[in-house]
Amino acid sequence: MGMFDSKKKLVAAGGICGLLAVMLALLGNPANMALCVACFIRDTTGALKLHTAETVMYARPEIIGIVLGAFAISIGTKEFRATGGSSPMLRFILGMIIMIGSLAFLGCPLRMVLRMSAGDLNAWVALIGFAAGVATGSFFLKGGFSLGRAYETKKGSGVVLPILMLGILLLSFVTIGGTALLASSVKGPGSMHAPVIASLIAGLVFGAIAQKARMCFAGGIRDIILVKSFDLISVILGIFVVMLVFNLVSGSFHLSFSGQPIAHSQHVWNILGMYAVGFAAVLAGGCPLRQLVLAGQGSSDSAVTVIGMFAGAAMAHNFGLAASAAAAATETTPAVAGGLAIQGKAAVLLCILVCFLIAVTNKRKQ
Repeated sequence: MGMFDSKKKLVAAGGICGLLAVMLALLGNPANMALCVACFIRDTTGALKLHTAETVMYARPEIIGIVLGAFAISIGTKEFRATGGSSPMLRFILGMIIMIGSLAFLGCPLRMVLRMSAGDLNAWVALIGFAAGVATGSFFLKGGFSLGRAYETKKGSGVVLPILMLGILLLSFVTIGGTALLASSVKGPGSMHAPVIASLIAGLVFGAIAQKARMCFAGGIRDIILVKSFDLISVILGIFVVMLVFNLVSGSFHLSFSGQPIAHSQHVWNILGMYAVGFAAVLAGGCPLRQLVLAGQGSSDSAVTVIGMFAGAAMAHNFGLAASAAAAATETTPAVAGGLAIQGKAAVLLCILVCFLIAVTNKRKQ
């Protein structure tokens, strides 16, 4: 781990990342969504016009920054290593599952922790599913599950995703005939964002810290189960504590199921959605954040998983698989219960079934 070689340093690393999330929240990112890998990949997918949900379109610099930050620090510390060839198509499918499960809950594991720190009891319920999913994946790991060995490849292969991310950043500034090339929401979560420079810097720093600290929300629980190590969970604790203090001081802490921003209270589907995320993340070798970081430091396998997440985001919104957020009634609009439609529920169950099929049919050769 180098600079983060003790639990105290890991907690401090998480604390710094928590402060970055605080900064992004203060500068305009959506409430309880200061930094959400799944939601921000979804928004970026919309900016590329790969889905048609007009309220969630914006090329999020934070996502780009995380990949480039991990890339830069791995180059600087000589940890960059181009690898690939470990069941890429299965990893693509697992990336789709991670995204579909996240959008059933309305957040990745990182946003789950941010919502927990704001008193959102729906997120605490979802934690049950996420931990159970990680435990299920860990059971199969212990039983010999493996997607195969990754091999060293040419360095050019390892820099493809960082270059693509840089390309998206550059395209976000391009206009043709006075019209921006990429789509951007004028209302809804996609219209709420911190200034580009601040978002990019926060992403770069977050990515660099996540790379050095090996930050992984699924990995933290997995390591407790398999090797009784609390190192990785220490980073998550640092993020939670900083965000909890911020929410308490700012008056943003509301302990309840209802009235939470961009959330719903279909508890069974919050649990099952995050169960799919935890299960798939362990099989793929890391949570959504970890996949971005690994792709930044040269893993083509993780890059394929990230592309799978983009595809999953497009599918979720094009086919109505994503959950809708609950909303209170106003003078002009009725109340919205929020949650998953029937096709979204079917997709979550199918995702869990596919995870079991992948887990059962892929074991290390004796």
